[in-house]
Formats: sequence, C-alpha cells, structure tokens
Amino acid sequence: MSDSNTPSADATLHYIFDPMCGWCYAVAPLIDAARSVPGLKVEFHGGGMMTGANRRAITPQWRDYVMPHDHRIAELTGQPFGEAYFEGLLRDIGAMMDSEPPTTAILAADALRAGGGLDMIHRLQRAHYVEGRRIADVDVLNALAAELGFDGEAFASAFARLSGEATSRHFAESRQLLQRAGGQGFPTLVLAQADGTASRIDIGPWLGRTEEWKAQLSGLVAPLPAADTGSTSAMCGPDSCAI
Repeated sequence: MSDSNTPSADATLHYIFDPMCGWCYAVAPLIDAARSVPGLKVEFHGGGMMTGANRRAITPQWRDYVMPHDHRIAELTGQPFGEAYFEGLLRDIGAMMDSEPPTTAILAADALRAGGGLDMIHRLQRAHYVEGRRIADVDVLNALAAELGFDGEAFASAFARLSGEATSRHFAESRQLLQRAGGQGFPTLVLAQADGTASRIDIGPWLGRTEEWKAQLSGLVAPLPAADTGSTSAMCGPDSCAI
C-alpha cells in the first residue's frame, strides 16, 4: 500500500502503525510531511494492535490509563485532543476499540484511490482523538469515507472484499515486516533506499519538529545506506498502547 509522490521514487518510507495507537497519532504530522518529500513514497503497514483477544472496551480504568499518555503526546507534539474525545469517547463505557474495521477501511480507501489509505489514516486519527467518534463502527467508517469523497457504493464494496481474510493477511505481513526491521512496536518507520538498503529511523527526536524532519528526510533520500539509529522509546507495543 503506497502513496507515490513521483513516478519513480528513489526511496520508500515504510510506516508500521495502528489506527488505535496514540503514538502513531503523535507522528501524524511527520507522516504528512514525508508525503511531500521529492523522490520519496510512503507505504503504510497496519499491525493490528487491538484485534481478536486484544480488542478493548472503554472503561474508567482505561480512561485513567491513557489520559496521561495523551497529555504527554499533546505536550511533545502539539497534536490536538478534543473535548469530545476526553469527555465523550473516553466516558463512553463499553465502546469497543478494535483495530480491524478501521484498518479494513484504510485498505479499501487505498484500493480506490492512490494515496487514499494515508488520507484515511489521517481522517480516522482526527475522528478518534479530536471528534471522539467510534472508528470501529462501520457506519462511522462509511461517513468518513464519504467525507473524503469516496463513492458510498464503491467504498462499501471494497470494504466487504477486503474484510476478514485480506485484512488478517495484511496484519500478518505487517508483523513480519516489524520483526524483520527489529521494531518493538508502533509506530516504527523504516527507510528503504533504491539500492535495497534499509534502516529504522528514530522518530523520537523529531516529534513536534516537522520542518526539520522533512529536511532530514530529504537529505536521506539517496541510493546510499542510512545509519540505523534505533527506534523511539515513545511507542505503542504490538498488542497494546503501553509506553
């Protein structure tokens, strides 16, 4: 799954993420900036953090657990968190957090339009963290797709086709990539050069520094191996959003 900025990109930034991951929301401005770097394409890989037995219903305990991390993200990055999220969704006891439906929506959007998957990721994050919407609900996903300009019938068809096995296969492939990259959780970013070399990028130093990040990426987009600087300590684990 990809968003190509040029007909023939020199490098690919692999973004291993989950739509329910707070630290993936933290790096959203960095991902948006990466999409505009000449010679670089961005590919997303959803890891399925909250699926199956790891799905989680919102409880008062969960609200108390995530809010300090959300406040830290806001402080480090300037990313907005809405009152509808803090006082709405996080008090919506029993609302289910499930990574599978939103990931299927991302795959459907990408199948219908170049760059549509990354557009959908951004829209889902805003819907969750700012607007406090239940992004695991199909009705909400259909509404968000319509907001992004997708034909309702086409989106519903793509969503149905990519549900179940296709989404599970995407999760498995993303987990395999995460393991090969030596990543410990979400988000993990891997820069692959045209010559086949690849390295993880430590995004911790770039949180809240979008322009500097974009300049750094521009300098790294070359057919040369980039140094592996490790992975950021601010991330969600493969199966939960623990810090």
